[in-house]
Amino acid sequence: MAHPGIHAATRPDHPAVIMAGSGATLTYRQLDEASNRLAHLLRASGLRPGDHVALFMENQLRYMEAVWAALRSGLYVTAINSFLTADEVAYIIDDSDARVVISSRAKAEVATAIDPATTPKVERWLMIDGVPAADGAPLGSGPAWEAFEEVVGAYPSTPVDDETPGMYMLYSSGTTGRPKGIKRPIPEHPVDELDVRTERFFIPQYRYGPDMVYLSPAPMYHAAPLGFSTAVHRVGGTLVIMERFDAAGCLADIERYEATHSQFVPTMFVRMLKLDEAERTHSDLSSLQVAVHAAAPCPPAVKQQMIDWWGPILYEYYAGTEGNGATFITSEEWLERPGSVGRIRQGRIHICDPEGDELGPGEVGGVYFSGAGSYEYHKAPVKTAEAQLPGGRTTLGDIGYVDEDGYLFLTDRKAHMIISGGVNIYPQEIEDALIAHPEVADVAVFGVPDAEMGEQVKAVVQPVDGVGSPQLAAELIGYARDRIAHYKCPRSVDFEAELPRLPTGKLYKRLLRDRYWGKHDTKIV
Repeated sequence: MAHPGIHAATRPDHPAVIMAGSGATLTYRQLDEASNRLAHLLRASGLRPGDHVALFMENQLRYMEAVWAALRSGLYVTAINSFLTADEVAYIIDDSDARVVISSRAKAEVATAIDPATTPKVERWLMIDGVPAADGAPLGSGPAWEAFEEVVGAYPSTPVDDETPGMYMLYSSGTTGRPKGIKRPIPEHPVDELDVRTERFFIPQYRYGPDMVYLSPAPMYHAAPLGFSTAVHRVGGTLVIMERFDAAGCLADIERYEATHSQFVPTMFVRMLKLDEAERTHSDLSSLQVAVHAAAPCPPAVKQQMIDWWGPILYEYYAGTEGNGATFITSEEWLERPGSVGRIRQGRIHICDPEGDELGPGEVGGVYFSGAGSYEYHKAPVKTAEAQLPGGRTTLGDIGYVDEDGYLFLTDRKAHMIISGGVNIYPQEIEDALIAHPEVADVAVFGVPDAEMGEQVKAVVQPVDGVGSPQLAAELIGYARDRIAHYKCPRSVDFEAELPRLPTGKLYKRLLRDRYWGKHDTKIV
């Protein structure tokens, strides 16, 4: 799959990782040596190919050291959402069967509050940047954390004797229930060979190469930033990690580091577009050649504005951590078919009705892939089976249709569909209309109880200035009615100062919806 050691041998001083805010840098030599030391520690701790290690930390310089140590020693690596509570983190650690957990001083408040009794399979707890106790002893009743630098520094910087490819086992966002571990087979090819995804997709589609500078504005625990970033290191490019996303800062970082590539989620586009004119035009973005977006549907009006601003450098794909298939579309193709997420590039695509029968062009149904690889939901055979149809067809839970030329259009997620008076209503279309309003910073649409119709359409809006009013609610309803069929329009609008959306772009719509259905579980998992 290729790894930092390949490039450390030819360009040892080339920057492999740069933190955007501080400018702190790891060269390929440093990344290679550090990941080797950790790989030796993991072997010495008894971990063998197929075992599991978990990461719980913020975006920071040593993140990729830990990732590459696992990917070079045949391990499954689970990168955990850094915004979770101690109980939520413990659930994923235990469910993933992690035997070693790596965290950081910045996450110590949560990390030290984990109950070891709920994670009995963990044998070592390593904390980067030091343990917040002078003697390194367990803090209260929490795990027995060890100082990462102290214990890892004792091991050699050469590769382990049995280097073999590892694999991610990442967890779903848990937007509709407990997160699921997505387990794919560990690759069988030699560790120093370029992996299929990089060779077939990253290099030809996104023009990955050794001179690229990839700006990663999203949390590294998410599948897309992690996958795109490790591919950067496979080809020998430079990865620039933003500590956290902010719209003006992202534009400034593109100029500062002369970024050639980046990846975004639609909420990031919205926030950049709603900067004032001076902030939007202040930075020189001419170095940017490829701007990828995915993870959530992009409202057509937003994407059109981004292409108008940045030019036809936007590339979109539709895929999931499951790796069961993928579509791809260029800016030029999208301009001919606004709203499409592209044609199939990995596997085959099927649109199916609830009975599993395949539908024709233009007919809306469940979106399924086949022929692109297997996966399972870890320890969840029922959930695995629910996502499958005979013939190897598997779904990510989305609804859509394919046109006569094979271009896929997504209408929504099955779990988000509103049924009002027996009619199916897809919130995504309504959200796409409302987000174009100049006073809307973010919006969620879902069904709420209705005695006559079963459900009625509710919009919850985050205003740009944080302040809602009855006048604005009425204006937004009218705005929607001017753009989409009246039966789809919100019957009411509520306001929130901020919607529960992660930096990955995922909206925890369930947390909003449950309030209106009399449920009070506010945990993400």
